[in-house]
Amino acid sequence: MINLPSEKPAYHDSYLTVSGISEGVYKDRGSKFHYFCYPVSSEEEIKTVLGSLRKTFFDASHHCFAWVLGKEGLTFRANDDGEPNHSAGDPILGQIRSHQLTNVLIVVVRYFGGTKLGVSGLIQAYKTSAAMAIEENEIVEEWVMVKLALQFPYPAMNAVMKVVKSQNLVIIAQEMNLDCNITLSVRQGLAEQVLEKLGEIEAVSIRID
Repeated sequence: MINLPSEKPAYHDSYLTVSGISEGVYKDRGSKFHYFCYPVSSEEEIKTVLGSLRKTFFDASHHCFAWVLGKEGLTFRANDDGEPNHSAGDPILGQIRSHQLTNVLIVVVRYFGGTKLGVSGLIQAYKTSAAMAIEENEIVEEWVMVKLALQFPYPAMNAVMKVVKSQNLVIIAQEMNLDCNITLSVRQGLAEQVLEKLGEIEAVSIRID
């Protein structure tokens, strides 16, 4: 992982996301905006995070958020949670998009301070909160990975492990018996090359998950 703030991914099989969790508070005319930024990989994980924040900040006025998933960022959602339409979720989503991030969830929890900010004021407050959540995190480049499930007889073990070592592949799971099963994690851009090398080994069955 490397620092690439606000830049395009360097490779066709990579994407930009955040390295960890960041949080803080932005204040505007009495209202407090608690902001959070998380790296996420699934909608189930997002639901868990949102549920946890709702329990922690059960007395807040609004829990507004936006998230983006997938290398191309085609799966996403923005939620105003009772604020005027497009005044909260969209500004948060806009910050994720402007930094070209994916697999990211940003939540802004608002405590109303007694003074109405108006739609333009809300847009600015949620945009600023989301921007601060990203700025206080670390943008990193990660690879799109695919899983290869191998099955082969034990005598082919040395040949398979030679490919694993030469290509610096990650073994996710393995079961060694007379018939061996290994699951590998392979960078998408190298998958064709790895498949070609493994295909040269006799009696190796390969499934792409």
